Amino acid sequence: MKAVVWHGKRDVRVPAERLVAPKLPEPRGPLSAAVIATLRQDPPPGPMPLMEADRADPYGEDLTLALHVCYELHYRGFRAVHADWEWQPDLLSLRSGLEHTFLAALRSDVDGGDDVVAALDPLLVEPVPGDGVTHRLRDTGTLEQVREYFAHRSIYHLKEADPHAWVIPRLSGQAKASLVAVEFDEFGGGHADRMHAQLFADLLAGADLDPGYLHYLDQVPAPAIAVVNLMSLFGLHRGLRGALVGHFTSAEITTAPSAHRMAQALQRLRLPDACVRFYTEHIEADAVHEQVCAATCSATCSTASPTWPPTSCSVCGPPNCSNSGWPPT
Repeated sequence: MKAVVWHGKRDVRVPAERLVAPKLPEPRGPLSAAVIATLRQDPPPGPMPLMEADRADPYGEDLTLALHVCYELHYRGFRAVHADWEWQPDLLSLRSGLEHTFLAALRSDVDGGDDVVAALDPLLVEPVPGDGVTHRLRDTGTLEQVREYFAHRSIYHLKEADPHAWVIPRLSGQAKASLVAVEFDEFGGGHADRMHAQLFADLLAGADLDPGYLHYLDQVPAPAIAVVNLMSLFGLHRGLRGALVGHFTSAEITTAPSAHRMAQALQRLRLPDACVRFYTEHIEADAVHEQVCAATCSATCSTASPTWPPTSCSVCGPPNCSNSGWPPT
């Protein structure tokens, strides 16, 4: 079966399965090589490199890709990879080692704290003058630089809002209701063509890039992948649910201004409306979402159960962890 997508100025037939399940990526070191080689077989696996996970660079190409491949089994999986790998105990054990190394680095590299208001307030004010990536793309970015940026962002945006959906059954009351309201908008309000992930696929096609799910995974560096790993880590661990709410809130608060700059960049470069639409949708939606999410974050903390970590919107799980902190975004 083939699906028709608009790819630049020509019609291109993209196999429907490639829009759903990607191929396995190329390995970037011994850890990712072991994971990828394992997934090419049927369960159970051979020996897994557990000790390598403890020694690996937590933000390096190898661990980052290995962890991403493990996480992807909980999303769309990979073509020709057996579905039973998702919950295979030996692979989960390796994933746990990768997560431990990654999470330990996160906790070490962010500040501690349990004051949610103090963490949120600075995000509500745009620094002037700004000097981030979107500022540069707006002012002087070239078409090729913008297209490269799209490829990097595709690792997340083609699954936009999916990682945060893991937290829904782990919340209750107003926090749950508010987050679901925002997610409803992220998923198009019941309209498939308005889902934010679909809008980004349309953006890629309009920029003459491939809209296939994870098509650019082999081309992008570790930082673009690690951002998605961060969300998956928080989403798949109930003890880190506060961190996921905090991450979601910080993202929603800061998206509208950067989306406005990107819309200006694309208009300056005369990209098609399909490209601009992705960002104008975020300008409108996230201006509302930031208020809802801020309230959700506060409600999450104020209605937490006694077992909730005291640094509930931090990168902290155990109550006695002294290296907790607001998640980097």
